[in-house]
Amino acid sequence: MSNEEKNNPVEEELEATEELASNEEETEPELDEIETLKLELAAQKEKYARVHADFDNIKKRLEREKYMALEYAQEKLAKDMIPVIDSLEGAIASTKVEAESEQLLEKLQEGVELTMKQFLDVLSKHGITQVSEEEPFDPNIHHAVQKMDSEEHKSGEIVNTFQKGYKYKDRTLRDAMVVIAN
Repeated sequence: MSNEEKNNPVEEELEATEELASNEEETEPELDEIETLKLELAAQKEKYARVHADFDNIKKRLEREKYMALEYAQEKLAKDMIPVIDSLEGAIASTKVEAESEQLLEKLQEGVELTMKQFLDVLSKHGITQVSEEEPFDPNIHHAVQKMDSEEHKSGEIVNTFQKGYKYKDRTLRDAMVVIAN
């Protein structure tokens, strides 16, 4: 037995060394896997940080663009109004020219009428239109300020317009002030 006992410790030592080696082999892949997972986690965190920063940048850019759009929304209308102002300045300048008063008055009236047409065209281009005087009475766009007897008009029809109304697309900006027939 003593030989067996001597062999056993040697065998046991061999077995222990083999087990240790196999345990090291098992822990090495576990360590490699942990390191790989740590690297992947770090990469995902970095990716998240970049995406979050990109999102914040886009959000800020859109906010700036929205502000600029609101700030300069009326730029097109303003640019289209400049020729109307030029026409009015021309009308004012024409009053300083020496001419017969009747001829001057006719030219001034013609200039103001053309300027008014130009002004209404600019408004129309931007969706602002006059409420038509030929439309039947509609309390959504007309404000009846007076009723009068009229043989030429049926009851409720518009007889006369005191003040023109205006609409922006489908919204009423100002009701037309009208006289309607009894």
